[in-house]
Amino acid sequence: MAEQNFDIIVVGGGPGGYVAAIRAAQLKMKVALVEREHLGGICLNWGCIPTKALLRSSEINHLLHHLDAYGFKADNVSFDIAKIVKRSRAVAKQLTDGVKFLMKKNNVTVFDGHAKLAGKGKLKVEKDGKPVADLAAKHIVLATGARARTLPGLEPDGKLVWTYQEAMVPPAMPKSLLVVGSGAIGIEFASFYRNLGAEVTVVEVMDRVLPVEDEEISAFARKAFEKQGMKILTSATVKALKKGADNVTVTIEAAGKSQDITVERVILAVGIVGNVENIGIEGTKVKVEKTHVAINEWCETGEPGVYAIGDLVGSPWLAHKAMHEGVMCVEKIAGVKGVHPMDTTKIPGCTYCMPQVASVGLTEKAAKAKGHEVRVGKFPFIGNGKAIALGEPEGLVKTVFDAKTGELLGAHMIGAEVTELIQGYGIARTLETTEAELMHTVFPHPTLSEMMHEAVLAAYGKTLHM
Repeated sequence: MAEQNFDIIVVGGGPGGYVAAIRAAQLKMKVALVEREHLGGICLNWGCIPTKALLRSSEINHLLHHLDAYGFKADNVSFDIAKIVKRSRAVAKQLTDGVKFLMKKNNVTVFDGHAKLAGKGKLKVEKDGKPVADLAAKHIVLATGARARTLPGLEPDGKLVWTYQEAMVPPAMPKSLLVVGSGAIGIEFASFYRNLGAEVTVVEVMDRVLPVEDEEISAFARKAFEKQGMKILTSATVKALKKGADNVTVTIEAAGKSQDITVERVILAVGIVGNVENIGIEGTKVKVEKTHVAINEWCETGEPGVYAIGDLVGSPWLAHKAMHEGVMCVEKIAGVKGVHPMDTTKIPGCTYCMPQVASVGLTEKAAKAKGHEVRVGKFPFIGNGKAIALGEPEGLVKTVFDAKTGELLGAHMIGAEVTELIQGYGIARTLETTEAELMHTVFPHPTLSEMMHEAVLAAYGKTLHM
């Protein structure tokens, strides 16, 4: 088989990989992309996008059961879980087809198969054990992503114990679920199923839900979830699973006490592990730390000419971080001027539960731990006209500033549409904006964004509407 030569080869067609390939093509490189399963990766096919379609359906169900508050009436409201899942899968397919189009538009050569490093600057691609191609390039970018972490004794079986993949395509609507893990993935599924009427219990080993968020936001979220009828157990661990014919009895230990809960299904959401196996890194200088590939600030591994991006490497494990890494990595390779390493404190995080949660930068606790003297501003949704008009008066916007310099250290939000609002604070962080510029910015009325302004004013004792 004749060897095919490229300037750069990207292994993995998820958000990081396909964006890296597009940017390389824009920079006039000859580009190949190898994908073993489906373009768009987990994000477009089994993660970010289809879950948002599911959550949209559950939000509509929630609204339909609260129509009276808006002056409407509807009887016998029901849903078809099969149609909800079908719509979600159709959304995913539409975007995957879009990535195929982008590869063709940018003249990226796509190979369908599994790639493995085969010596310096070389890759072998196979499909179902049969050779597909021998490739060579000076630069190889690994973007093989990650998969759901499993725990001993809690292994998923696809029927009673689910990972995110099974949770996205339920054959029938379960009446009760236990969600193990309260990070973004766990809470989004808990929110989806609860809003469709399931009895949901969440178990979290840490002392609070959404443990990476600001403590005040976590506490607000817990109250909101419990008000919706979720049962939340923190500082708790799952000790055993006993499977029945169509249910699972789960033994949970918390505060030294043990209790059994019987549910129809269990969803595991306890993190991810990098896909480092069978990609040929053995015998190379590529290092793996805690299942993820170690890189420097330019996404370079220990092996010259081999790079790694996205969920394969360090946190935060977010699609938009992977995309940014892909662009930065390729531009550094191409010698583009002005490229700089990524500051992970400027990467927003979003959780699309109800209410939504979004943040960027340091939490109040983290800022203090770093030695900052802080000024904190808060503004509640109940003080905002647009939030009240929408019927969404529950929420909070919180800002954290350096008291000496006025630097915006972090922003934390919970409430309706905060995942759309957080980019404003993200831009402010990128521009190294101080409180003065934010105070002088005119925010439109009536909008939810006015709360962002008020939360800044509040940090300096100037809030107007509370």
